Amino acid sequence: MTQEQQPPTPPPADRVRQLRLVVETDDFEEALVFYRDVLGLRPQAAFEGEDGARVAILHAGIATLELSNPAQVRMIDRVEADGRPSARIRLALEVDDSPAVTAELVEAGADLIAAPRETPWRSVNSRLHAPADLEVTLFQELEALEERTARSGFVSE
Repeated sequence: MTQEQQPPTPPPADRVRQLRLVVETDDFEEALVFYRDVLGLRPQAAFEGEDGARVAILHAGIATLELSNPAQVRMIDRVEADGRPSARIRLALEVDDSPAVTAELVEAGADLIAAPRETPWRSVNSRLHAPADLEVTLFQELEALEERTARSGFVSE
């Protein structure tokens, strides 16, 4: 194989150190109270600038980027929200008790799109429309990753 035919060297696995989702919100205080005080995302940093500019960076545990093709999104929408199409970008948050956290978030002002339900992949999922105009899925895993990877259709890259 000549040098021209060599596949490119992949980037280092740890090149990206953090995934940060930046969300513009018209009601900063409402969103901050909801995500920090109700949902419990820990403040990491906050800054204020000219003309009322504000940002709060909230720690949300481990971040992953879930890429799904349209067929997968439709399947998830059927299972999770009775076929109601999801937003193009949806925040999915793993919690310990999906029904309880769902109830807390609805009480704090989120709109319930779909009540908690067990999915075929053994998680309890709910879907909400939350402050900052975000669609949020709450999910609670019922099996360990090792058990899920043994299921039919599970592929590891």
